[in-house]
Amino acid sequence: MKFCFNHSIRVYFTPKISDIIVKGANEVDLFDSPLFLCKNIGLTFEQRVVKRIMDLVLSVVGLVLTSPLLLIAAIGIKLQDRGPIFFMQERCSLNGKVFTIYKLRSMIVNAEKDGKSRPAVDDDDRITTIGHFIRKTRIDELPQLVNVLKGDMSIIGPRPERIEHVEKYTEEIPEFSYRMKVKGGLTGYAQVYGKYNTSAYDKLKMDLKYIVNYSLLLDIQILLMTVKVIFMKESTEVLHKKIYLYLHLNHEQAGIKKKV
Repeated sequence: MKFCFNHSIRVYFTPKISDIIVKGANEVDLFDSPLFLCKNIGLTFEQRVVKRIMDLVLSVVGLVLTSPLLLIAAIGIKLQDRGPIFFMQERCSLNGKVFTIYKLRSMIVNAEKDGKSRPAVDDDDRITTIGHFIRKTRIDELPQLVNVLKGDMSIIGPRPERIEHVEKYTEEIPEFSYRMKVKGGLTGYAQVYGKYNTSAYDKLKMDLKYIVNYSLLLDIQILLMTVKVIFMKESTEVLHKKIYLYLHLNHEQAGIKKKV
């Protein structure tokens, strides 16, 4: 890094978790030395108050505006197999607090009757016909506005994980618990900038970027990005593939030139 700085060379590098924490530090000059002050407290009291007001307003407005969609989806789920409309599951949020998350049921009844957690895939035979539609359009996530209204979740924040997933990831990545310095969110930084198959470690770094750089403006930006991702999913995936292909080809060409 020093060499590149000295020679005016632009650098891309993958940050460590400690690098991301430092990025949110305040600059302080003390005892004739430049210092970085990392408060490491998550959100301040004032930020929590403003965020809660935003959550209350958006959750109420969201429930009112989407109630017709929820009603139609609920009828469709009931007509599909006469099973329950809602799916409830325990998740972890702020400081490891466990709460019950609400979703519209998109899978067959007792989809995990063997007790084993199995992430859903696009061609999963457990997903019902109506389930494919409400998952693709994210309608199945709308009942979580009730969780936001109750204070279990926030509109924006790291996605709350299942208890067993938190335990598993924390064993592999001890810093995984850092993301629970704020409430879990309906959508978040990792949801709009990551992908479904992004590794847990990289999602953690994205969530930490959100926590240490939190602002109301960042929440609004993520909210707008979420709308864009929902309605422009296919075009963004094509763009990601083109970028990946471009980088991959350039990497191969660089390797060929190096060998020559």
